[in-house]
Amino acid sequence: MIGDIHGCSDMLSELLARIKPIGQNDTVVFMGDYIDRGNDSRGVIDIVLKLRAEHQRVITLMGNHEFMLLGAVKGYGHQEFLNMGGDATLKSYDIAPGSLNDLAAKLPRNHLAFLQDLLPYWEDEDHIYVHAGLQPGVHLTQQSPDWLFWSREEFIDSIYNYGKKVIYGHTPHEKPKVDDNKIGIDTGAVYGGALTCLVLPENKFISVETQKNNI
Repeated sequence: MIGDIHGCSDMLSELLARIKPIGQNDTVVFMGDYIDRGNDSRGVIDIVLKLRAEHQRVITLMGNHEFMLLGAVKGYGHQEFLNMGGDATLKSYDIAPGSLNDLAAKLPRNHLAFLQDLLPYWEDEDHIYVHAGLQPGVHLTQQSPDWLFWSREEFIDSIYNYGKKVIYGHTPHEKPKVDDNKIGIDTGAVYGGALTCLVLPENKFISVETQKNNI
């Protein structure tokens, strides 16, 4: 499981180099927020697409930043997208912030397809994987985008038993936050922290530190 990348392509490359070789029975789960704020959102998606082409077990979740970009593609929320670091994403694609009309035609076709195919959550026998969090007492299939992509303390502070341990990103922690019912692995790569990978079932964390040219 790889936490929020936010355009830090060099850190992602280094992290993938540290966890290789990836076995054919291994599953790689990206927790969302590939884009915005860092200087190479386009490069991050290229790296993920290359990994997915080489390895059949790659799960890509949607984060709130991809959710906002897709909103901008549909013609709404342009200013909110820019205010949340979308200007850096547009720069990586050589798209002027003032030319958001017909954004779908300006993005590479395979990148747009990647964004549109992102999953809201994923689960296996032992864990649930989601970008931001889950609403306690609500079935997984009935969770709203507000909780899946945007929730913070209301999820993080919950001691609710979701039936499986939840792995999440979205909210930066100084180090991985390990609770009885959940594990948070966003360690603030784009904010001067680290990019973190959680290896299961070993419960091992692998991190790379911020490189100055990423921000």
